[in-house]
Amino acid sequence: MNSNITSSLSSEAIHLEDQYGAHNYHPIPVVLTKGEGVFVWDVDGNRYYDFLSAYSAVNQGHCHPKIIAAMTEQASKLTLTSRAFYNDVLGKYEKFMTELFGYDKLLPMNTGVEGGETAIKLARRWGYEVKGIEKNKAKIIFAEGNFWGRTLAAVSSSNDPSSYAGYGPYMPGFELIPYNDLVALEKAISDPNVAAFMVEPIQGEAGVVVPHEDYLKGVSELCKKYNVLFIADEVQTGIARTGKMLACDHDNVKPDILVLGKALSGGTMPVSAVLASNEIMLTIKPGEHGSTYGGNPLACAVAIAAMQVVIDEKLSENAERLGVILRAGLSEINSDRVTAVRGKGLLNAIVIKEKDGIDAWDVCLKLKEKGLLAKPTHGDIIRFAPPLVINEEQLKECIQIIKETIESL
Repeated sequence: MNSNITSSLSSEAIHLEDQYGAHNYHPIPVVLTKGEGVFVWDVDGNRYYDFLSAYSAVNQGHCHPKIIAAMTEQASKLTLTSRAFYNDVLGKYEKFMTELFGYDKLLPMNTGVEGGETAIKLARRWGYEVKGIEKNKAKIIFAEGNFWGRTLAAVSSSNDPSSYAGYGPYMPGFELIPYNDLVALEKAISDPNVAAFMVEPIQGEAGVVVPHEDYLKGVSELCKKYNVLFIADEVQTGIARTGKMLACDHDNVKPDILVLGKALSGGTMPVSAVLASNEIMLTIKPGEHGSTYGGNPLACAVAIAAMQVVIDEKLSENAERLGVILRAGLSEINSDRVTAVRGKGLLNAIVIKEKDGIDAWDVCLKLKEKGLLAKPTHGDIIRFAPPLVINEEQLKECIQIIKETIESL
């Protein structure tokens, strides 16, 4: 195909977004049109390895045939009823998920941030009705560096100015403590008005920040000691991404409230879920929380299929094994530009030192030219999180691309 014609296809798509869309994202300049497994193709026919996986929403690979089949079959029968009526898929989905993760109840929502909001509402209600916190005095504790979305509640819990600046006044009853600091946590939750501590087992948007080995175990023990709910935000770290079904599984801890999203649909549509015990979940009565699309039959059928793929294809085990290989390969990059390599499973990151006017963004542009797509976060960090269906041969090819790109700068 003529290069002028192909480049004009990309230019037109970028121009349309720029002219008619809000300028709230700064994408890598590539216009994608097709995806399959670990690969995506742009409008010019170029193939790329996807090393972002839509922020870990595409753990099962792009357009997994079993997920698409379940989606197509259900879409041809019934997509939405609202919760004004029962449907014949929601109960099956709730049973499947509660048995898989060991909880009494599931509350279905759509997006990850809705899951986070739901968890906080549950925690506050539990705080008033079960713990006995005085009305309107409940506090939720968060870790600095957290990221769980863009709603006003989510940005109210952030200490990143790019998330919260210019959106005040902020949600009351939220407090921040340092991440990976059990001393600070104990001091904060010893306040009898604290209902919950909400935390990512590994901080994703912050740059794949992995806490020390006993942190989550300590969180769980302290929350039990002070009768505070432990909310695990596993929207990005859950569903096999870190080498276990949940990142909390590495430490054998079970949160009081579990929030899942992203890969719960295999990247086909927004699906999220909040799981908890009867004691917590049943504090919310009919009419007191909900969502028009939450628990729709299409989402439920897709989520069951997506989770079954993770189980059947042993994606947790694949992520665990290949993550070790990936971090070893990244650690062998012969360049002082790479100042840190960190991660767990196939959720990994490198820290890039700006040098000669070349920063992490420039590295990602060079990687794109060599057929691998990644995106910086916080200016100097590049996440490497390929779909979990990647095989060892493909991964080693990608390690070579990353190594050659950085060493050639």
